[in-house]
Amino acid sequence: MNTPTVHTGHPSPLGDLLLTGSVAPSGFTLTSLSMPGQRGAPAVRAADRDDTPFAEAHRQLDAYFAGRRTRFELPLAATGSPFQRAVWQALEDIPYGTTTTYGELAARLRVPRADLRAVGRALGDNPLLLVRPCHRVIGADGSMRGYAGGVERKLWLLTHEGALQPSLV
Repeated sequence: MNTPTVHTGHPSPLGDLLLTGSVAPSGFTLTSLSMPGQRGAPAVRAADRDDTPFAEAHRQLDAYFAGRRTRFELPLAATGSPFQRAVWQALEDIPYGTTTTYGELAARLRVPRADLRAVGRALGDNPLLLVRPCHRVIGADGSMRGYAGGVERKLWLLTHEGALQPSLV
């Protein structure tokens, strides 16, 4: 059965977000949320734009950016390997306003230290930025390692969530 893929945009303090999803008889699922200029963002056709199925995603994103939502509750259908899906699922356990390190995340997943880079690659391939909060994973030394949406957006998100103090500059 062919499941139509649709998309919409969402204005945000980080720029216009691109949301894609699948519409099926069983319901709607969000398949990706990407930021302007993001590597690996899905290509979309103007003819496939449909804002209607995204009403709840828009509502939750608005609440998140207004500081009234700390967790997303949306039907998700991101495709990836079993390892990637396990890493992405583990992101949902990182509380709002906190961070964890790549090493701590790997330990929680029982991934050997030698395979730490695989965790980083899986985070970089996360198709659901914000919803699955890979921005909350930082270097062991507190550094802001790569983020598919850009390190400046990672800093903004962590400051917005209270995990980082605002800069005085």
